[in-house]
Amino acid sequence: MGKFYISTPIYYVNDNPHLGHAYCTILADFFARYHRLMGDETYFLTGTDEHGQKVQKTAEKEGISPKELADKVVVRYKELWKKLDISHNDFIRTTEERHTKGVLKILRKMIENGDIYKDSYEGPYCVSCESFFPEKDIVDGKCPDFGHPVTVLKEESYFFRLSKYQKSLLDFYSANPDFVLPSSRMNEVRSFVESGLKDLSITRTSIHWGINFPDDEKHVLYVWLDALSNYITALGYGSENEELYNKFWPCDIHLIGKDILRFHAVYWPAFLMSAGLPLPKHIFGHGWWMKDQSKMSKSLGNIVDPNPFVDEFSSDVLRYFLLREKPIGTDGSFSDEGFIDRLNADLANDLGNLTSRLLALLDQQFQGRVTEGDGSLKEMALKQLDDYYKAMENFAPKEALEIVWAFISSLNKFLVAREPWAKPKTKDSETALSEAARALRLVSLQIAPAMPHAAGTIIKSLGFTPVSFKNFKWDDQQETRAYRISNLFPRVDKKEYFKELESKKEKAMETEKPQEEKREEPKTVSIDYFRAVELKAGKIIHAERVPKSNKLVKLIVDFGTENRQIVAGIGKKYSPEELVGRTCPFVYNLEPAKLMGVESNGMILAGNIDGEPVILQFLEDVPPGSKIT
Repeated sequence: MGKFYISTPIYYVNDNPHLGHAYCTILADFFARYHRLMGDETYFLTGTDEHGQKVQKTAEKEGISPKELADKVVVRYKELWKKLDISHNDFIRTTEERHTKGVLKILRKMIENGDIYKDSYEGPYCVSCESFFPEKDIVDGKCPDFGHPVTVLKEESYFFRLSKYQKSLLDFYSANPDFVLPSSRMNEVRSFVESGLKDLSITRTSIHWGINFPDDEKHVLYVWLDALSNYITALGYGSENEELYNKFWPCDIHLIGKDILRFHAVYWPAFLMSAGLPLPKHIFGHGWWMKDQSKMSKSLGNIVDPNPFVDEFSSDVLRYFLLREKPIGTDGSFSDEGFIDRLNADLANDLGNLTSRLLALLDQQFQGRVTEGDGSLKEMALKQLDDYYKAMENFAPKEALEIVWAFISSLNKFLVAREPWAKPKTKDSETALSEAARALRLVSLQIAPAMPHAAGTIIKSLGFTPVSFKNFKWDDQQETRAYRISNLFPRVDKKEYFKELESKKEKAMETEKPQEEKREEPKTVSIDYFRAVELKAGKIIHAERVPKSNKLVKLIVDFGTENRQIVAGIGKKYSPEELVGRTCPFVYNLEPAKLMGVESNGMILAGNIDGEPVILQFLEDVPPGSKIT
């Protein structure tokens, strides 16, 4: 029996989980379930990253402590993972004591190795990425990775001698060409390291939410040294009992989004080299799920919530769609229409109809009895099983499921050719149905990592005991009689579905329309009342009309340290094109609200001339984020 350790990234708690988080975790669960079925002792880790500036700022905005924010958001992750049937062995939180102990042990080893020193740093810093960038990489005041605004920071910091490990990293990549997957991403990483590495700032003095640097508590470790260490602190590294660490480290695969590849493929192995610890075997940078041709982002308002899809169609359907729809290494575009098409074609028509028809015929003609069959499908079944294994070992879930569905198509054709319904209760019918039942049993085993509920239902209804790949035998005996079931995946009427979806959206819009309150406004306000309103300069970097509204415009506004989505009722006066590029005053600390179903996080200041809004602007250039006093 082998061992297999897989991890997801730890997810940031400054926002709720969305489809992108679900996808990565479902991928990891898929591989973990597969390796358990292969007989491997498997450890699957996920968790949350709860320290850092973004969490601190989000908590301040909500008027709660960072720990209270983390506790609130962590519940949502855990609830979603339960709903999605995620089979993780552990859920690590970076606010746990076991994590702090492990991080400090790694840090002390790096200090002992002479790789940590104190200096001061000045340069462009991206709050969203929690990273400094070279001045040469900054374009129009934005970070090179995602176009977030940067600010120039100067502060005392502890540094890690990353530059010392440039050659060691390149040598390691050469010796382990499949360390980063897919191979195109290995080329990106190698090019980055070959271009030259600079020492890495690992502490901040301007944030207070994190792990304090030993013997210098004004310094707090910031995100990457803290966060990346979770992969071994969760195994007990740094505790009195390091049994799990000794058993499972190094990790077989860190499964991550491609946006954090550099940190995992450059910083993390360098940290481990410095601490004298083994490096992980593989890092897979998977692609993104896109919506409206953009990566899902709260600021762009294009987040897809997985919960409604699970509630209406089941976790199996969503899991299958995400795993089957696109190759793991590429980006994909999510749409309701594509989701329904995949459900109807693959699950309702192919697998669902095959299962219900086969079970009904067995029940009607042979009291649910499955005999040995005639072996006519065995060779084809075992050949496609070998192909399935190869796809799984190459971390290719889409290809693995395509192989299974090609076999399902062959099974349907097999039944059509043998026509057991036309020869009821004959020997030919019995052998054909029994042979198809054994093939469907194998299919249920192969789909189990993707759709555990459907797989369990099929194997139980066929009357067989669940088995693993390790102990599967084609000629195993049936334990109980097979029985008929209704279609596992009812077909969805697309026209009715979208009609109902539109109705739900209209009802939600009506519910969310702000109600006018009749109240007498005060003629004067105190200076303290006025000071409670935070006004800031913001530059409009994107604008578009809100669907079904002739007045509302959705703005993406640059406030220097972050981009925000704000909805303004100025669409009758201004077109989106003439708004982009303007710098205007905004109410920055306005309570979030939804207008026509679109979230707004602030308010633009405008005058009212003859019933029409006129936005206010500055006579001189004012940097985005400047406070208005």
